[in-house]
Amino acid sequence: MSFVNTLINGLNVGVIYAMIALGYTMVYGIAKMLNFAHGDIIMVGGYTICVFAAMNTSPAFFPVVILVAVLLCTLLGILVERLAYRPLRGASPLAVLITAIGVSYLLQSLALILFGSAPKYVSVPQLGKISLGALQIKVSTLITLVAAIAVMLALTLFVKYSKTGRAMIAVSEDRGAAQLMGINVNSIITITFAIGSALAALAGLFYLLQSPYITNTFGAMPGIKAFTAAVIGGIGSIPGAMIGSIVLGLIESICDSIPVITPYKDAIEFSILIIILLVKPTGILGKVRREKV
Repeated sequence: MSFVNTLINGLNVGVIYAMIALGYTMVYGIAKMLNFAHGDIIMVGGYTICVFAAMNTSPAFFPVVILVAVLLCTLLGILVERLAYRPLRGASPLAVLITAIGVSYLLQSLALILFGSAPKYVSVPQLGKISLGALQIKVSTLITLVAAIAVMLALTLFVKYSKTGRAMIAVSEDRGAAQLMGINVNSIITITFAIGSALAALAGLFYLLQSPYITNTFGAMPGIKAFTAAVIGGIGSIPGAMIGSIVLGLIESICDSIPVITPYKDAIEFSILIIILLVKPTGILGKVRREKV
């Protein structure tokens, strides 16, 4: 594999991780909790695409399939936040963490009951490749890169300039002060979950464009990798989630290009996480926060 191919594949994987990591980092930055069920939202989006794409295999119908998957995942994210996490708003972090793990296993088990354990083929459009000189690039890879960059820019502008985005920043900085200023904290956290879940559905789509098979654990490892990327970049930081994801994607692509170390790529990635946390515990762009007592 050429260096350019390795770079493109790394960017492709990295931006998919980034879309998942943004959900982790936004929820942590605003609600101060780790939603370990986030990876399973990807799986729900994937199965939604699988079911609806099988109903109509026409490429013209596929945008409708994507819209349905995004809407369903958004509603699921809102439902999970409302039923599982909002009642624990004042509970200890350990209670919230255990609940998140429980929600994750619940979604996986429901998918196992409904769809079985065998991998399901998902009927996604075959987009082919384009040639740039001697370089062959998948159209799906280009779509993933362009769409992910557009989504990240839109999200950054939304958080920075919109009224809701500024409210998110306020809740992230000081939830109590934001509430005194008239901000509905519960609504802001719900919106954050909705955005993160919608991005998870898109990430599931981009994964299926690369490998059109799905199981009930489809989102488990991508979710863990994206969480790792968020921690590397500085969890709670949107630019940090992007940078950490690109770094992790490039590392993974480089490992895949060297057959001798390919079986050990997961160990290498998590080892790099440990090293970065030892050197800079807050991650690349993370900030040290002073806790009030």
